[in-house]
Amino acid sequence: MANYYAIENKLVLKIVYYGPALSGKTTNLMQLHTLLMPQRKGELMVLETRDDRTLFFDMLPIGLRSEKGLDLRLKLYTVPGQVQHDSTRKAVLSRADGVIFIADSQLSQQDNNAIAFDNLASNLQKVGLDIENLPLVVQFNKRDLPSAVDETILQTRWATTPWAPITLASALKGHGVVKSFQQLLSRLYPAVDSEFSLAANHAIGFQTFVDRLSAVNEASDE
Repeated sequence: MANYYAIENKLVLKIVYYGPALSGKTTNLMQLHTLLMPQRKGELMVLETRDDRTLFFDMLPIGLRSEKGLDLRLKLYTVPGQVQHDSTRKAVLSRADGVIFIADSQLSQQDNNAIAFDNLASNLQKVGLDIENLPLVVQFNKRDLPSAVDETILQTRWATTPWAPITLASALKGHGVVKSFQQLLSRLYPAVDSEFSLAANHAIGFQTFVDRLSAVNEASDE
C-alpha cells in the first residue's frame, strides 16, 4: 500500500509487473530504465536463472520532486512467470499500489495469458487486494511478431472489462513501454489522492511527472 510521510512530503508507491513467463516483464523495466529521465534513478537489479528467466524479482527505483515539494518515489518490480515460483509472486504483490499485466500477443500464448491473469486475481485476493479496485493496466507485448493476434480482436475482447483500453507494445523496440507506465500512473493517482487528499498541494507535481512521460513516450515511439 502507498506510504505518505507528511512531514517529509514524501510519497512512496509500489508498482508490480505481472504476467506469464517470457512475456516481456523484465524487458519493460530495462526499457524504462533507459527511456525515463527522472531526477533520481536507481540501478536496475536483475536476478536470473540459468535459462535467463527472472528468478525472483527486478526492482527499479525512480523518483521526482515537484515544485510543490512532493517527493515522489516509485519502486517497480517484476515477478517470475514460472508456475513453481507462485509463492514469490504473492510476496512481491503484497502491498502493491498498482499492477501492469504484461500479456504475450502471440496466438499460441493466449491460454498462458488467461492462466496468468487468473493467477494474478487469485494472488491479489490472498494478499488482501481486489483486482477490480486496484489500479491495473493490461499491456499486450510482442506486437512486432508476425504471429501476434490482431489488435481489433484484442481490443474487442477486453472492451467490456474494467481495464479497457489495453495498451500495445513491442518492449524490445521500446514502443508502448512508457505509454503503459503513464496509463497506470493516470489510474493510480486518483486512488492515492482519495486516501491522502494530495490534490490540493501536490496534484501539479504528480501531473508534471505524467506529462513528462508523455513527451518521452512520443519520442520513444517515433
